[in-house]
Amino acid sequence: MAALGFSHHPRGLATLFLVEMWERFSYYGMRALLTLYLTKQLLFTDDMAYGIYGAYTSMVYLTPIFGGMLADRLIGFRKAVTWGALLMAAGHFAMAFESTLHLALGLLIVGNGFFKPNMSTIVGRLYEEGDPRRDGGYTIFYMGVNVGAFLAPLLCGYVGETYGWHYGFGIAGVGMLVGLLNFTIRQRVLEGRAEPPDPERLARPLVAGLNREWAVYIGSIVPIAFATWLVSRFNVVQSLLTTVSIAVIVGLVLFMVARLDSVARSRLAVAMLLCLFGVSFWSLFEQAGSSINLFTDRNVDRDLFGWTIPTTWFQSVNPLFIIVFAPVFSWLWTWLAARKLEPSTPLKFSLGIFQLGLGFLALFLATRLAADGSVHFAWLLLGYLLHTTGELCVSPVGLSSISKLSPAKILGLMMGVWYLAFAYAQILATVIARMTSISTGEVGEAVSKAESVGVYGSVFGQVGLLICGVSLFMFLLVPFLKRGMKGIH
Repeated sequence: MAALGFSHHPRGLATLFLVEMWERFSYYGMRALLTLYLTKQLLFTDDMAYGIYGAYTSMVYLTPIFGGMLADRLIGFRKAVTWGALLMAAGHFAMAFESTLHLALGLLIVGNGFFKPNMSTIVGRLYEEGDPRRDGGYTIFYMGVNVGAFLAPLLCGYVGETYGWHYGFGIAGVGMLVGLLNFTIRQRVLEGRAEPPDPERLARPLVAGLNREWAVYIGSIVPIAFATWLVSRFNVVQSLLTTVSIAVIVGLVLFMVARLDSVARSRLAVAMLLCLFGVSFWSLFEQAGSSINLFTDRNVDRDLFGWTIPTTWFQSVNPLFIIVFAPVFSWLWTWLAARKLEPSTPLKFSLGIFQLGLGFLALFLATRLAADGSVHFAWLLLGYLLHTTGELCVSPVGLSSISKLSPAKILGLMMGVWYLAFAYAQILATVIARMTSISTGEVGEAVSKAESVGVYGSVFGQVGLLICGVSLFMFLLVPFLKRGMKGIH
């Protein structure tokens, strides 16, 4: 652990690193398998598979806004994380049975809502305001995400593709339980920074002898049932998410005007704009689990000295690059900060978005050079490398900036809003992925390699150019965004 830099950070960071690692192991194990499972085992068309995948992933990132609010106001961050982990473990094990697919996804969606925003909030609470270690701490924490994400496709993916999809999903559930156990036995290192805001009120009976804490747990049945129904209805999810997003934006604007002074108002406005630019980034980055996953299976030459690399293993490439480069970026930001040369958060965002665009343009070039419809896997590795360096400029820095720019009284809510940006990005990601759909006629029937590589390449080229344009636009806004941060770097 010392080699990762934990010795210079609060003790609780190492525990949160491990818990997040196992939770991400479970999530990315399921993510690597889901689209392939839907198209190859259940024989869904691309459109059907992308719709379920998009509905699931968008709601996974929508529910944190509600989980963050409940933690802020009622049950606290520790209890929210514990309850979320239990629900997700149940969801992963339910994925082992074909008949409970939709229920499993519903459990995972609601469980993630309790777990995800509050883990990130606890990381921020380990540091005092103005602590220069915070960005480095979030980068190390984000590396824990990617250790789990790296291991999951290798193990869950291999078992799922080789021995049966349901076994792969089951292993993901075991990973979630390991993370929960570690969080339970190591809570003392959090030093009481994740407890409920008002324990007495939480324990006070609410109705029929039931206190507020248990009302939250039992009340989770309703959103689980709703999410279970929604996962096969992408259009409904799209409308719902648009409505929620508008309501949240309006609510935050009213809160800014009525409750905040000019400095806090300006900072919160910048935080909201960073979330907006995050939507453009994640809508393309998240193609990895949908269109790029099927592109890898259908059009990437995965031969290595006579052995065919499993499709799911390429889902480990991005987290592997994160593991390699996250310490480098953490050191780089610290080194530059000591010399007053560190790029501002908006500039980091702009650079990250541009690198993402270059990654898609690399894939576009590869498809144009594929004479027989097969792209050598080296091009895919290059695309993932550029996506990874872009991600390291956006994601850990984004989490840290939201924690610094948001008023303390709505910090959990704003972490939820950060994930709301992810949620809406999944809607756009599904729209983009459906542009690559190649299934025709009967369920599971697809066009030839030569035709499909052209479809994928055309879409990758278009979105690559578009996102490079977004990067240039944000670059022009950097001076205004820096000024709006009011002294926060």
